[in-house]
Amino acid sequence: MLLQYRDKQGGQEEILRNARIIAEIYRGMDSLLIMNDDPVLAMLSDWNAVHVGQGDAKIGDARIVLPPEGIIGCSTHTDQQVAAADVGGADYIAIGPVFATSTKADAEPVVGLEGVRRARSLTSRPLVAIGGITPENAGSVIEAGADSIAVIGALLQDDASTGEMVRRFIESMPA
Repeated sequence: MLLQYRDKQGGQEEILRNARIIAEIYRGMDSLLIMNDDPVLAMLSDWNAVHVGQGDAKIGDARIVLPPEGIIGCSTHTDQQVAAADVGGADYIAIGPVFATSTKADAEPVVGLEGVRRARSLTSRPLVAIGGITPENAGSVIEAGADSIAVIGALLQDDASTGEMVRRFIESMPA
């Protein structure tokens, strides 16, 4: 399991405190904890993974801060950004939003399934699709070329437990 900690409002001390709590909860589990935006906070948290957006630290700068085995993901929204993340050495590339999403107020324009297909043609790196993904459309996203999906909003729905939602996602995946 991959868990990305994203906190756009918290200060550094609060983020570090929360990162330690999250690490304690997931200690001993087969999971990778990914810090959002800031490779220095990832390093200070003893997390070996960071996910950067277009306005955050550069992939090369994050590579200097993290240990050699560190993992760096990068959010992209255009063909040019996908190509740059590929050349820049991202360990995985996120593309999206694939569909409209309500969990990010300043979301980029929707790339759709065609955007996933184009991104797949531009990189052989692991491709993570994000944005508006539900159990009903997750299979089509994988079929379009994503290696995996990131889910936020669908897990926060009031009408299903998280466990039930995860089960529905697993059942929706192509064989």
